Amino acid sequence: MPKGSNTQVPTTALRVEVGRRSGPGVPDVDASALLLAAGGKVRSDADFVFYNQPAHASGSVRHEGKRESGGRATDTLVVDLARVEADVDRVVLAASADGGAFGQVPDLYIEVRDAARDTVAARFDSAGASVETAFVLGEFYRRQGT
Repeated sequence: MPKGSNTQVPTTALRVEVGRRSGPGVPDVDASALLLAAGGKVRSDADFVFYNQPAHASGSVRHEGKRESGGRATDTLVVDLARVEADVDRVVLAASADGGAFGQVPDLYIEVRDAARDTVAARFDSAGASVETAFVLGEFYRRQGT
C-alpha cells in the first residue's frame, strides 16, 4: 500500500505484524495499539495495548509478542474487529524504536493478515525514516457503520 492510502479489510480477527531486519546496532521495535473513542481520545489507560499490558479487557486487541528468526524480527498484535466496542471509533497501530531512531531500522513493514485464512489483507513497507522514534503505522476505523 502507498503511504496515506486505505483499503477495506475483513471484519474478522486480523493478525498485525510489525517486522524489520534485525542485527547489531538495529534498535528494538515495539508494536502497540490504541483504541480511540470519538474525538480521537483513549477513554482510559486501559485502551492502550502493548507488551506490558498485553490484552484489552474487551478481548478485541491482544499483543502476542516478539519473534526473531533468520535475521528478521516481528512483533505481533491480534485485532478482532467483531469484538471492538461500539464506542471505539478506531484502533491505531503504532510502533516505537527503543535504543535509536527508525532511520536505523532496515526493512520496516506492517502487514495485516486475515487470521483465519492466513491471507494478506494489507501491507505497508515504511521507507524514508530518519530521526523518528515513534510511528503511527496504520489504523482500523469504522466506515458507514462497519
